[in-house]
Amino acid sequence: MSAPLLRVAGLTTRIHGGGAPVRAVDGVSFDIAAGETFALVGESGCGKSMTALSIMRLLPDAGEIAGGCVELQGENLLALPESRMRDLRGHRVAMIFQEPGLSLNPVMTAGDQIAESVRRHTPLRGAAVTARVLELLDAVRMPDARRRASEYPFQMSGGMKQRVMIAIALACDPALLIADEPTTALDVTVQAQVLELLRELQRSRGMAMLLITHDLGVVAQVAQRVAVMYAGQIIETAPVDAFFAGPAHPYARKLFASLPERAGRGRALAAIPGTVPRLDRDFAGCRFVDRCDAALPRCADMVPEWREAGQGHGVRCHLYGSAERRVQSAERNPSLEEGGHSALCTPYSSLLEVSDLKVWFPVRKGLLQRVRGHVRAVDGVSLAIAPGRTLGLVGESGCGKTTVGKGLLRLVEPTAGRVIVDGQDFLALRQGELRRRRRDVQIIFQDPYASLNPRMRIGDALEEGLLALGIGADARWRQSHIDGLLAEVGLAPDVKARYPHEFSGGQRQRIAIARALAVEPKLIVCDEPTSALDVSVQAQILNLLKRLQRERGLSYLFISHNMAVIEYMADEVAVMYLGRVVERGLAGEVLRAPRHPYTRALLAAVPVADPRRERAAIRLAGDLPSPLDPPSGCHFHPRCPVALPQCRVEYPAAKSWSATQTACCHLRD
Repeated sequence: MSAPLLRVAGLTTRIHGGGAPVRAVDGVSFDIAAGETFALVGESGCGKSMTALSIMRLLPDAGEIAGGCVELQGENLLALPESRMRDLRGHRVAMIFQEPGLSLNPVMTAGDQIAESVRRHTPLRGAAVTARVLELLDAVRMPDARRRASEYPFQMSGGMKQRVMIAIALACDPALLIADEPTTALDVTVQAQVLELLRELQRSRGMAMLLITHDLGVVAQVAQRVAVMYAGQIIETAPVDAFFAGPAHPYARKLFASLPERAGRGRALAAIPGTVPRLDRDFAGCRFVDRCDAALPRCADMVPEWREAGQGHGVRCHLYGSAERRVQSAERNPSLEEGGHSALCTPYSSLLEVSDLKVWFPVRKGLLQRVRGHVRAVDGVSLAIAPGRTLGLVGESGCGKTTVGKGLLRLVEPTAGRVIVDGQDFLALRQGELRRRRRDVQIIFQDPYASLNPRMRIGDALEEGLLALGIGADARWRQSHIDGLLAEVGLAPDVKARYPHEFSGGQRQRIAIARALAVEPKLIVCDEPTSALDVSVQAQILNLLKRLQRERGLSYLFISHNMAVIEYMADEVAVMYLGRVVERGLAGEVLRAPRHPYTRALLAAVPVADPRRERAAIRLAGDLPSPLDPPSGCHFHPRCPVALPQCRVEYPAAKSWSATQTACCHLRD
């Protein structure tokens, strides 16, 4: 048997601070063969990224590799001087970081940043470097590579920036590529392009890849082997087929049960209670014991050994190799209907009616700043939401979804249209009256940390809206109301004295939900509320939103590019492309029998958490066009694989496929 390309044995990394050191990586061991994709999965805080940074020796100043061995092609990286490591980074081992916008230098062009790596690790100079840069951009399928090479990161979309990061990483043909959440913030269509690109480059170059992700669909699509990490340790490894056929560790089974597609509508997601434990303390037993519903008595005070659960399938769990082994029954997914009547199927008139909403932003040029054009972010959107129901709004980044949500609340001023909320036109209200009526419509932003004032305590942030709208007889009533809100979203009243940075991502999102609920709205705009969360935390937030809707009769405009979340949450779905709704209908109709080619492409790009399922690939050419200069005719025709001649000259009218489903498309089939 040939030696592995990468061998990690007993890797231990500590982060020193004011108190006890944090054992972020605690005795991690794994091998990666040449040409293999090895996936590392788990919740945030489990140590996945710190493992990658330890391999690259790119730890923060407070970090220390306290033990273990990392061998790349037989050479121990931990024993090398820093000067030798600088030669290896980018040459034999390279890394794609999670956020390309933060990893790229904002004052250097894309071409210069790629050229920097080429000059550092190859003898190429002058025109040969330029040629190599263009070759790399072509290899990552960058459209108009020569022009993009001279552009800065802020001029590029998320997918383009990720392509630049990949080009930098591949500049010197590394033997090992470490990809840390390379598709987390990307739309499903761009994600599909990036994953296909990585697979293609890996096959052509014989490169091994360590893929760090919390998306099990991505793992099923690209990896050959998988390891599950929890609280600084690897607790399960297996070939991908065996892992998806039957995960062995209770934690891995919980991750699968947290997926929205595993639950189905009307049933609560099997969320994992609690959070990853602090890693600055000693563990007497299994690290998952406090969150495990299959724990044995020994799990609390005896550290589990590594055991075999099948061919090439190992697990760190007391449930295996002992007489007390249990086979866990299927997770109970309680119905969301338990304990109350759901309003989802009750006929209502519309709470929200949006007619021909337009939000255009002027483009000014010249010394006198005259208007030279308009960015048509929202260009004639119409939709309706009934009380107690959820409308899912989907589409790629840049299509105008968030602008629709902000336009409803007049956080950006609409150019034209009507927004009727509970019988009153929001666009006709004066500012003073609008402020009072905004209590009916609230918003949960995508990034809860950015939307919370870092200098304001949580209690003050929740009370701010009450004071602004004059809600509450006195301070005692407001504090009691805030305590009730925190309890309703699963937080203790004592968090009122803490600041946003003291909470996890899931806790901050709960605080954002409590703030939206504080003024007792009828409609909440949920703008990608779970896009940056792990599947386990996502399940907790989705369960919470479902419960609040059932108990309060709330309506949601749920904006997302995660189709599984939309299918779980939404009653109706509207698909947006370049400022316009191109298809709408009941969730079952749109997601099961899509009529518009763009909707079909979005659904075909969704990775499925099952390596045995093959999805029909529908490739979209290029990126979303600019709303400053949209294409003539149907806006989608330059990327549509089935475009007709008339699509280039005439925008299609909405065509009804049923009493509830319409699509703007010239196709008759």
